[in-house]
Amino acid sequence: MRAGSKALSCQSACHLPDNLEQSRQNKVRAPECQSCHLGVLSTKAQNPFSQPKRSPRRLFALTENASITKVKSQTQASPSEAPSESGTENMAWVPGGEFIMGSNERWDDEGPEHIASVDGFYIDLYETTNADYKKFVDATQREAPYHWPNGEIPKGKGSDPVIYVNWFDATDYCQWRGKRLPNEKEWEKAARGENGLIYPWGDEWSLDRSNHPYKNSTGVEPVGSYPNGKSPYGLYDMSGNVWEWVDSFYLPHPGNNIHRSEYGTDKRLLKGGSWFDCLSYGCGLSAPTFNRSFFTPEVRNNSFGFRCAKSPSKAGAAAHSSAQSPG
Repeated sequence: MRAGSKALSCQSACHLPDNLEQSRQNKVRAPECQSCHLGVLSTKAQNPFSQPKRSPRRLFALTENASITKVKSQTQASPSEAPSESGTENMAWVPGGEFIMGSNERWDDEGPEHIASVDGFYIDLYETTNADYKKFVDATQREAPYHWPNGEIPKGKGSDPVIYVNWFDATDYCQWRGKRLPNEKEWEKAARGENGLIYPWGDEWSLDRSNHPYKNSTGVEPVGSYPNGKSPYGLYDMSGNVWEWVDSFYLPHPGNNIHRSEYGTDKRLLKGGSWFDCLSYGCGLSAPTFNRSFFTPEVRNNSFGFRCAKSPSKAGAAAHSSAQSPG
């Protein structure tokens, strides 16, 4: 059977059944599902998520949490809605509140789809670049990424996202900037908005909206190269280019009772997928906003990077709250 046909069969066997438990079992047992759920789908095969997607209402129907239908319609915050805060240039304001997190459609650690909530925060529009990180290296005498010749950015690569940085590097850089790493909930809301988009740009897969392995990518590309792939809050590269470290441990979502030996506070999460084809070790399609990857925090490689977030100061938040209060 051709890979494209397998993907279509997988849609019928795994992604459409109303019985969640049967769908979950099919993903690991049914032969037609194994091509996309067990990581053996060729990069040249049709992406199973590229089939016509169900509407957001259908996604809501897959959850057991009835309150999921109460999330208000998608909106993008305007700059005027953000609290006044210094040091937030080239950052987007993500308003606090509820949003749809997780997914029932793929890996067991991504579910269940549920309502989560965050306080309002700022997050960088772009992944941290080599040029950004070089300032940190020079100011702190920190060791440069090992692929920089003689500690200097490779020629013409200043706008590429910095790679070969571990979780500690990312955390220290953000703190040096007066910021912090986003946690998983913050990152996911920033990527998918309130209504649980599958990809930052919507629910339909597209080959030309991110730097990903399905277009035969061979490495990172300058940040912001895909303006038509922005998230609802205007963020670039929230799918593909580099996996992004976040300040969360690899633990199950609320309501997830499926045991995984990998869960624990010895591992940190990464979000967003990358240019690299990791299907060979079973990670599945890395493009969706609800994906999760995990490694011990000292790991560095050529597909790991990060971006920073920032909470509003108490003064800024208080002024913002007062300005938003009626009359």
